[in-house]
Amino acid sequence: MNKVILMGRLTRDPEVRYSQGENASAIARYTLAVDRRFSRNNGGDEQSADFIGCVAFGRAGEFAEKYFRKGTKVLVTGRIQTGSYTNRDGVKVYTTDVVVEDQEFAESKNSSGNDGGYTGGGNRMPEPSGAGDGFMNIPDGIDEELPFN
Repeated sequence: MNKVILMGRLTRDPEVRYSQGENASAIARYTLAVDRRFSRNNGGDEQSADFIGCVAFGRAGEFAEKYFRKGTKVLVTGRIQTGSYTNRDGVKVYTTDVVVEDQEFAESKNSSGNDGGYTGGGNRMPEPSGAGDGFMNIPDGIDEELPFN
Protein backbone atom coordinates (compact mmCIF):
# COMPACT_ATOMS: atom_id res chain seq x y z
CA MET A 1 0.00 0.00 0.00
CA ASN A 2 1.34 3.44 -0.97
CA LYS A 3 -0.53 6.12 1.03
CA VAL A 4 0.72 9.47 2.33
CA ILE A 5 -1.00 11.97 4.62
CA LEU A 6 0.69 15.34 5.13
CA MET A 7 -0.19 18.56 6.91
CA GLY A 8 1.98 21.58 6.35
CA ARG A 9 2.34 25.06 4.91
CA LEU A 10 3.15 25.98 1.33
CA THR A 11 6.66 27.40 1.00
CA ARG A 12 5.64 29.48 -2.04
CA ASP A 13 2.71 29.90 -4.44
CA PRO A 14 2.02 26.79 -6.55
CA GLU A 15 3.75 26.61 -9.92
CA VAL A 16 1.09 25.67 -12.49
CA ARG A 17 1.51 24.57 -16.09
CA TYR A 18 -0.93 23.11 -18.55
CA SER A 19 -0.39 20.02 -20.66
CA GLN A 20 -0.60 20.44 -24.42
CA GLY A 21 -3.22 19.03 -26.72
CA GLU A 22 -6.98 19.18 -27.07
CA ASN A 23 -7.66 18.19 -23.47
CA ALA A 24 -5.19 20.49 -21.70
CA SER A 25 -4.90 19.59 -18.02
CA ALA A 26 -3.46 21.60 -15.13
CA ILE A 27 -0.30 20.37 -13.43
CA ALA A 28 0.40 22.18 -10.14
CA ARG A 29 3.64 21.73 -8.22
CA TYR A 30 4.15 23.00 -4.70
CA THR A 31 6.31 22.27 -1.68
CA LEU A 32 4.96 21.69 1.81
CA ALA A 33 6.95 22.47 4.93
CA VAL A 34 5.89 19.71 7.32
CA ASP A 35 6.92 20.07 10.96
CA ARG A 36 8.95 17.28 12.51
CA ARG A 37 9.78 16.80 16.17
CA PHE A 38 12.91 15.02 17.18
CA SER A 39 15.10 14.72 20.24
CA ARG A 40 18.61 16.11 20.13
CA ASN A 41 21.22 16.97 22.78
CA ASN A 42 20.10 15.85 26.23
CA GLY A 43 16.60 14.95 25.16
CA GLY A 44 15.45 18.53 24.42
CA ASP A 45 12.62 19.03 21.96
CA GLU A 46 13.59 20.95 18.85
CA GLN A 47 11.36 21.88 15.93
CA SER A 48 12.46 21.10 12.38
CA ALA A 49 10.69 20.66 9.05
CA ASP A 50 10.78 18.43 6.01
CA PHE A 51 10.17 20.04 2.64
CA ILE A 52 8.08 17.69 0.54
CA GLY A 53 7.31 18.20 -3.13
CA CYS A 54 3.71 17.66 -4.22
CA VAL A 55 2.16 17.50 -7.67
CA ALA A 56 -1.58 17.83 -8.37
CA PHE A 57 -3.17 17.04 -11.73
CA GLY A 58 -6.40 18.17 -13.40
CA ARG A 59 -9.05 19.75 -11.21
CA ALA A 60 -6.85 19.40 -8.13
CA GLY A 61 -4.17 21.41 -9.95
CA GLU A 62 -6.70 24.09 -10.91
CA PHE A 63 -7.90 24.25 -7.29
CA ALA A 64 -4.32 24.72 -6.06
CA GLU A 65 -3.72 27.46 -8.63
CA LYS A 66 -6.87 29.34 -7.64
CA TYR A 67 -6.83 29.04 -3.84
CA PHE A 68 -3.40 28.04 -2.49
CA ARG A 69 -0.86 30.73 -1.61
CA LYS A 70 2.45 30.83 0.21
CA GLY A 71 1.88 30.07 3.89
CA THR A 72 -1.49 28.35 3.43
CA LYS A 73 -1.84 25.39 5.78
CA VAL A 74 -3.17 22.38 3.89
CA LEU A 75 -3.87 18.69 4.39
CA VAL A 76 -2.81 16.47 1.50
CA THR A 77 -3.37 12.77 0.90
CA GLY A 78 -1.77 10.94 -1.97
CA ARG A 79 0.92 8.49 -2.94
CA ILE A 80 4.69 8.62 -3.26
CA GLN A 81 6.07 8.44 -6.78
CA THR A 82 9.75 8.16 -7.63
CA GLY A 83 11.41 8.84 -10.95
CA SER A 84 14.61 9.95 -12.60
CA TYR A 85 15.87 12.01 -15.52
CA THR A 86 19.19 13.10 -16.97
CA ASN A 87 19.86 16.83 -16.65
CA ARG A 88 21.65 19.08 -19.15
CA ASP A 89 25.03 18.21 -17.64
CA GLY A 90 24.43 14.50 -18.25
CA VAL A 91 23.93 13.75 -14.54
CA LYS A 92 21.12 11.40 -13.56
CA VAL A 93 18.76 13.08 -11.07
CA TYR A 94 16.39 11.06 -8.87
CA THR A 95 13.05 12.54 -7.83
CA THR A 96 10.50 11.77 -5.15
CA ASP A 97 7.11 13.51 -5.16
CA VAL A 98 3.72 13.07 -3.56
CA VAL A 99 1.04 12.72 -6.23
CA VAL A 100 -1.98 14.47 -4.73
CA GLU A 101 -5.21 12.48 -4.57
CA ASP A 102 -7.02 14.83 -2.18
CA GLN A 103 -6.18 18.27 -0.76
CA GLU A 104 -8.00 20.61 1.58
CA PHE A 105 -7.45 23.61 3.81
CA ALA A 106 -6.21 22.74 7.30
CA GLU A 107 -7.26 26.03 8.91
CA SER A 108 -9.68 28.85 8.27
CA LYS A 109 -8.60 31.88 6.30
CA ASN A 110 -9.04 34.13 9.35
CA SER A 111 -6.82 31.99 11.57
CA SER A 112 -3.96 32.16 9.07
CA GLY A 113 -3.94 35.95 8.74
CA ASN A 114 -5.58 38.67 6.69
CA ASP A 115 -4.38 37.48 3.28
CA GLY A 116 -4.85 33.76 3.87
CA GLY A 117 -1.11 33.23 4.16
CA TYR A 118 1.17 32.63 7.11
CA THR A 119 2.21 35.88 8.77
CA GLY A 120 4.68 34.55 11.29
CA GLY A 121 2.24 34.49 14.19
CA GLY A 122 0.73 37.16 16.36
CA ASN A 123 -0.75 39.24 13.52
CA ARG A 124 -4.29 37.97 13.68
CA MET A 125 -7.40 40.06 13.24
CA PRO A 126 -9.11 40.96 16.51
CA GLU A 127 -12.21 38.99 17.33
CA PRO A 128 -15.41 41.01 16.92
CA SER A 129 -17.14 41.86 20.15
CA GLY A 130 -20.43 40.04 20.36
CA ALA A 131 -22.16 37.02 21.72
CA GLY A 132 -19.28 34.73 20.77
CA ASP A 133 -21.36 32.94 18.15
CA GLY A 134 -19.41 34.38 15.22
CA PHE A 135 -22.08 36.94 14.30
CA MET A 136 -21.74 40.69 14.69
CA ASN A 137 -24.23 42.52 16.93
CA ILE A 138 -26.44 44.89 14.90
CA PRO A 139 -27.59 47.99 16.77
CA ASP A 140 -31.32 48.62 17.28
CA GLY A 141 -33.04 51.11 14.98
CA ILE A 142 -30.78 50.48 11.99
CA ASP A 143 -33.65 48.99 9.94
CA GLU A 144 -34.40 52.34 8.29
CA GLU A 145 -30.82 52.63 6.97
CA LEU A 146 -30.72 49.24 5.24
CA PRO A 147 -31.14 49.37 1.43
CA PHE A 148 -33.51 46.38 1.43
CA ASN A 149 -36.58 45.38 3.40
